[in-house]
Amino acid sequence: MILEYKEDISSDFEGTIIDIETVGEFNGQYRGTHDSREYQYMQQVIFGFINRQGLHISCAKGMEAIAELNEKAEKLIDLLQRPFYAFQSEFERGVLFHQLGKRIDFDGELQCYRGESKGKARTELDIPNYGDPFNDVGKLCMQAWLRGEFDKAIAHNRACLLKERDILIKRGFRKPKDLKFVPE
Repeated sequence: MILEYKEDISSDFEGTIIDIETVGEFNGQYRGTHDSREYQYMQQVIFGFINRQGLHISCAKGMEAIAELNEKAEKLIDLLQRPFYAFQSEFERGVLFHQLGKRIDFDGELQCYRGESKGKARTELDIPNYGDPFNDVGKLCMQAWLRGEFDKAIAHNRACLLKERDILIKRGFRKPKDLKFVPE
């Protein structure tokens, strides 16, 4: 079963910001190497996006719904307006490559430099927290999802999308670094 959350929000930018939430661990052998295998052990549990038409979040309700979420995400990606943005696009590109089996290029990176936290960017740009129950700590979202606290995980993803929209509008984006797409 997939939980859906939609919100009509006016956003003044071209394209689509994508933000996913995952469970699993990084593959430490490839940590920081710009190799997609760093993300091969992660499973997407939330696929969220925001564009001029609004905000939309799809959340797998338990491990058994992850395959259904991946199918839905793959169909949605093909319909979304480009350019694509993400706070740390290497994460989205790597996870989606291993989950969906296809390469998805992103046009804009909202993270100013590798390792910049969303909380730091939010503070520097004076962006609200948007009710994020985990205050920019994604690992807490993963733990909540695993406990079945899907409402909190969705609230976190919603807050991330709104923060990323504000970062894009206030600061712009940079070109993402190349990611080496290597199957498992």
